Amino acid sequence: MKQLQRPKIVTEIPGPKSRELWKLHEKYITKSLGMDNNIFVEEAKDALLRDVDGNVYIDFAGAIGTVNAGHCPPEVVQAVQEQVGKLIHTGYQVMPYEVYVRLAEKLCRITPGSFDKKVLLINSGVEAIENAVKIAIHYTEKPIIITFENAFHGRTRLGLALTSKVKPFKLGFGAYVYNMDRYPYAYCYRCRYGLEYPSCGLRCLHAIEEGFAVRYAPEEIAAIIAEPIQGEGGFIVPPDDWFPGLREICDKYGIVLIDDEIQAGMGRTGKMFCIEHYGVAPDMIAIAKSMASGFPISATIGKSEMMDAAQKGGLGTTFGGSPVSCVAALETIKIIENGLEHARKIGETILRRLHEMQEKHEIIGDVRGKGSMAAIELVKDRKTKEPAEEETKRLVEKCNKKGLITLRCGIYDNVIRILVPLIIEEELLDRGLDILDESLKESK
Repeated sequence: MKQLQRPKIVTEIPGPKSRELWKLHEKYITKSLGMDNNIFVEEAKDALLRDVDGNVYIDFAGAIGTVNAGHCPPEVVQAVQEQVGKLIHTGYQVMPYEVYVRLAEKLCRITPGSFDKKVLLINSGVEAIENAVKIAIHYTEKPIIITFENAFHGRTRLGLALTSKVKPFKLGFGAYVYNMDRYPYAYCYRCRYGLEYPSCGLRCLHAIEEGFAVRYAPEEIAAIIAEPIQGEGGFIVPPDDWFPGLREICDKYGIVLIDDEIQAGMGRTGKMFCIEHYGVAPDMIAIAKSMASGFPISATIGKSEMMDAAQKGGLGTTFGGSPVSCVAALETIKIIENGLEHARKIGETILRRLHEMQEKHEIIGDVRGKGSMAAIELVKDRKTKEPAEEETKRLVEKCNKKGLITLRCGIYDNVIRILVPLIIEEELLDRGLDILDESLKESK
């Protein structure tokens, strides 16, 4: 795999072995599991995937942002192999071990904010969110959480309550709780108020303070939770002064600011954490996905006084911070830290190429992103901005057949997001972007 520099398609897509496996999938796997395609992967290395039929693809999906350090980094593989021969699991609360402490120390050092911090290691992104919310409510002794339109914060009932998109995520699950309030995010391409930045004066931000008079008083607000770039909602990038304004509101009213970096963090935008672009330090930060190259682990990190607020035993987990995942995380963080300059460089290439495509293809209504977290929003008409949902779906299929794996997102499923592993070689990146360009041309 490592020597391959280009995609290689040797069968129809999906191939015969994938089709046979898909029959088993349909027989034994719940139909409620959302699937992006029916191509079964067998091997992955760096930014390349090989399926069970021998077809090789460039990976622009990155396991939904989980392999920023690439597929199967040798340093991570070696560390994990050594760890499983020594200790797999005791449960940190039962018998603690060194790598948990070392990872917590590292996370406190690299996350934004010069204040003292503490860490809780858990298993998944939504667990990091759940615990951040629990801690904020306990610390402030206030009940209400403010979240945003287009947000995605996970699939538990609390995660879904925080999440904005109704279909397919929330429909039928009763994921609505009393202590939640929601405001428009700074989705400038589709402004909820019909305004344009910067003449809008950040109308969506000021709506929060206006709401304190007619919805919930600030004395009732425990926390505001936000993604520094909204991921599943469409890779929506707020203006650079939006998060500083949000920080000011939180400081003014004693509200905890929770930063969801689960998809935008770990080097994805050219900085370790996306919120660093805005010069803001959150009170708590939730990370997961690319933290350990695919091994299940996440973290809630926050000001020490907040993290210590709950009673002893108030926080806990059976599998969180397993030794295997901890060593994988420590090695992954090293790779990402050492590769930030390359990540910034490929991010510049991606955004430049996407803007060039926008000049050529009328179907691209908007290009947005920071670093290597970039996307194109497809529309039927640039003036009306009618979402091109079916066209986006067909574009993904065209890319697959040419050897490029991509993902859709957005509230209208009309956004192609790029989550390429940050270690990708420039030649391979250019080939992937060429395939996207070719597929867009064929979509006319």
